[in-house]
Amino acid sequence: MSDLVDDDPTQAAPPRSLIVTVYGLYAREVGGWIGVGTLIRLLSELGVDAQAVRSSISRLKRREILVSERRDGRAGYALSPYARSVLETGDRRIFERHAAPDDGWVIAAFSVPESERQHRHQLRSRLTWLGFGTVASGVWIAPAHALDDTRDHLLRHGLDQYVNLFRGDYVAFGDPAEQVSRWWDLAALQGLYDEFVARFTPMATRAAETEKNTASRDAFVDYVHVLTAWRRFPYLDPGLPAALLPATWSGATAADLFFELRRTLEEPAHEFARGLLADS
Repeated sequence: MSDLVDDDPTQAAPPRSLIVTVYGLYAREVGGWIGVGTLIRLLSELGVDAQAVRSSISRLKRREILVSERRDGRAGYALSPYARSVLETGDRRIFERHAAPDDGWVIAAFSVPESERQHRHQLRSRLTWLGFGTVASGVWIAPAHALDDTRDHLLRHGLDQYVNLFRGDYVAFGDPAEQVSRWWDLAALQGLYDEFVARFTPMATRAAETEKNTASRDAFVDYVHVLTAWRRFPYLDPGLPAALLPATWSGATAADLFFELRRTLEEPAHEFARGLLADS
């Protein structure tokens, strides 16, 4: 999972994360496959050399994110079914912006036998990826709007046998706004949002000043980098109702910044990438 989603969205992305972003943005438009030469060319525009691309591909193959495939006699790599399913779920969370409803909670209560403890780690990883926080050992919580994705994801990956899911309201004891700060590390997430804003505000200023004259190559480079940084946030951020968030919360500011950059950069970036893919 960590190869599909960066651990720290404020730091320079490793080559493998840039590759995943490129596949998520552009490969699915052309059947989910990119030739080796084309991938190396795309990543060279992002400052990644051919050896780093090949090394990163090897890791992504081991993690069953990419699979080797030849088309018309050419070597290349396609997204695995697993990677496609994760990216499809990610599309909804990354590119669709909705006000978080205050409609209760979904509770995941799970127990995994010691003989199958590898599934315990997998289950915790999946629940974290789905936006769950920890109430107690074996009891995890998320806003109710995460229910459908949670149910579908656990079924798809064979983890449903270990989990019971419940819908409910918080009725006692304590202030819900104080409780959520125990269930999630909101202070750390706030810091990441602040760093994202500081890092990419200059890019937005530059893009706004040159919007109609932005070279498609420059847009491609900027868009891949900002999306690679942003796509972790929808998994770190559980999507809590505004009433439960700190007054200084900068998540909305960061989202405004990302979506403005997307509006400015997406089309010329796609134009550049499609040109390289068509020539390959």
